[in-house]
Amino acid sequence: MLGGGFAFWRRRPAVMALGLIPAAIAGLIVVAGFVALGFTLPGIATALTPFAEDWPAPWEDVARFTAGTAVVVAALMLVAISFTALTLFLGEPFYDRIWRAVETDLGDPPADSSYGFWRALGDGLSLVARGLVIALAAALLGLLPVVGGLVGGTTAVLLTGWLLADELASRALAARGLTGRRRRVLRRRHRARVLGFGVATQLCFLVPLGAVATMPAAVAGATLLSRSLLEGEPENRAERRPETPTAG
Repeated sequence: MLGGGFAFWRRRPAVMALGLIPAAIAGLIVVAGFVALGFTLPGIATALTPFAEDWPAPWEDVARFTAGTAVVVAALMLVAISFTALTLFLGEPFYDRIWRAVETDLGDPPADSSYGFWRALGDGLSLVARGLVIALAAALLGLLPVVGGLVGGTTAVLLTGWLLADELASRALAARGLTGRRRRVLRRRHRARVLGFGVATQLCFLVPLGAVATMPAAVAGATLLSRSLLEGEPENRAERRPETPTAG
């Protein structure tokens, strides 16, 4: 699905290029925050490990390195989530054009519906709040001796991948009349596909400048994902009352 999103650069290059503008702005803001973290990381690691001050070498350094790694893992996950939320909020008109262009090209587009400023803001804040919980969990797992970085990083990539797929696909699904509950049921029914798309997107986001280059393709790919999830589902995915059988 993500590869199909990248393929839309050939079909709609002008529309896809618009998606680079808010991604670049959000990317600069996020990178500035991450650079600031780099300068303060030694102090943060020391503050998190006061118990190791009297430990003999090299255990004091090991404890602080582990704490620093946990903070970096958590920060990377939070960066990916906050980048997505900020980019979608800043670029709502641009990304709205992208997913609608994909729907139009594939046929049977949903009826026009405005996502709205306040809804975009609310979804962005919700995404960041959930990202904070994941970042905290990743930081705690990162404190595990030896395997903390691997376990925390893997868990965080899986969880943030799910969140990314959820957020990116929500516009196309909501435009087709699916309520939040129905969208959750649909995603759980196709968990592997949703998770695969989200993790692939998340891994691209972790590559330097990858988030900026990937964001327009992620929006287009999420639209493809939404349509694939609806294949074989009841028409319009609306809540319908069971028909009363007639006599005879």
